[in-house]
Amino acid sequence: MKTATFEPSLYTVKAVLIMDNDGERLYAKYYDDTYPTVKEQKAFEKNIFNKTHRTDSEIALLEGLTVVYKSNIDLYFYVIGSSHENELMLMSVLNCLFDSLSQMLRKNVEKRALLENMEGLFLAVDEIVDGGVILESDPQQVVHRVALRGDDVPLTEQTVTQVREYSHSSLSAVYLSISFSLSFG
Repeated sequence: MKTATFEPSLYTVKAVLIMDNDGERLYAKYYDDTYPTVKEQKAFEKNIFNKTHRTDSEIALLEGLTVVYKSNIDLYFYVIGSSHENELMLMSVLNCLFDSLSQMLRKNVEKRALLENMEGLFLAVDEIVDGGVILESDPQQVVHRVALRGDDVPLTEQTVTQVREYSHSSLSAVYLSISFSLSFG
């Protein structure tokens, strides 16, 4: 009798989902073609929500997949992996995402605040998981990197204070450079 063997893989995350308390998708990123169409994704999401929104557990096996999840106020966070995936690894992704958002939203992790900060959510998920590969599980690092990437905001979208600070630091650098070259030139 042959036993099934599973090759270890870096591709541990199949999807990251956030839904509201009505089961409506607020954010979804699928990393493989398990559910290739939006219709199949929405059906899967409805199934997940119906199975998890009234339970207190954190892990479910559904449609041959491991689902770890957490709810907060009016949001449901899900990280999905294959059935043989390590639940602790998936949970570390879920906790990192939630804790990162909690810091970024100043502990106000609820639907309205999330919708107002979707760019930060996109950047955070991209820092945590890339193509299904877990890159980071430390929320401090994620928040730091998101803040750095947020500094690359186009001039038209910056506040007057941001422009003034950037201009001041740029002028200081130019002044230092000129002073240095005059001193040794």
